[in-house]
Amino acid sequence: MEIKARQHNNIIILDLSGRIDINSANLVEVVGQCIRDGYSDILCNFEEVESIDYMGISAIVIAYKEVVNSQGRMRFANIPAHLKGIFSISGLDRVIESYGTEDLAINSFKEDKIIENIKKMQLRRRFKRLPVGIKIELKNKYDKNASFSKVDILNLSAVGAYIYGCEKLKLGDDVILRMKLPPKLEEIEIEAKVVWLPDKQIQRQLHPGMGVEFSNISTPVQQKLLEFIERNLSFTSTD
Repeated sequence: MEIKARQHNNIIILDLSGRIDINSANLVEVVGQCIRDGYSDILCNFEEVESIDYMGISAIVIAYKEVVNSQGRMRFANIPAHLKGIFSISGLDRVIESYGTEDLAINSFKEDKIIENIKKMQLRRRFKRLPVGIKIELKNKYDKNASFSKVDILNLSAVGAYIYGCEKLKLGDDVILRMKLPPKLEEIEIEAKVVWLPDKQIQRQLHPGMGVEFSNISTPVQQKLLEFIERNLSFTSTD
């Protein structure tokens, strides 16, 4: 098998030709060198490949694993019709993404990056914490005799909060929070679990209090929290 490498932006394209068989260890070597050179996105172009046997499939799998183990991505393009059967039988078509043209494969790398960046941005937004001083109501979810007591939220994120003014609960307890977020003061109710308690001797300024993680929170409610946090962080940020 012959391999010719070319570059498109940060993607290495490997043009494969000939037969991929027992003598195709060079595929593993070339892919390994690409990884060592700092390229994590690799596209294999099969347009000129004549045949693939099961030893060739093994070489492809080894190369693919090396890319994945290096947190990279490998895609295929232009697989000839006469080779699609062996990809199907071996299961490669269910593991490695394949595209009908080189352009589609290249665009898939770009789209993945966009989606990845969006997810990272959303994750950062979810974990932004806002120092606040909001009075809320709290009670033990499963204690039938419990009534709501008034406590303070000292900081708030879209996934949890630190609550001050309660020392009757313990780690793992499920609670219900009721709060009204300014300026509309629309009441929202959130289920949460106690996941952290301050040390009374070491963290006296945080006692009595607890950290809670929201559970079973609906998307609309979480969005309201995000909007409240973003709006108020913009007021408190400094240049």
